Amino acid sequence: MVKDMSKMMPVHPGEVLRDNLAELEIGVSEAALKLGISRSALSRVVNCHGAISPNLARRLEQAGLGTARMWLAVQLSHELAVEQSGEAPNVQKLVA
Repeated sequence: MVKDMSKMMPVHPGEVLRDNLAELEIGVSEAALKLGISRSALSRVVNCHGAISPNLARRLEQAGLGTARMWLAVQLSHELAVEQSGEAPNVQKLVA
């Protein structure tokens, strides 16, 4: 059976980060310490309750986990898909 790719929601970047940490066998507490952020802040992201900020994206890049642009692109792709899955706002054209 072929899945309709247009209806698939892009993955939350927290899932990607959680998988990366699991592969490295690093827990949230240790990763947060090494990244210089609070455990609760990182936990919110890896549990898909928080977003990858530009600051966190930069820290992840410095830690050797991809590039900041990649993390922000995954975040933006997810946020846009969530927005587009809802009802379209009622707007009027600005130009003819």
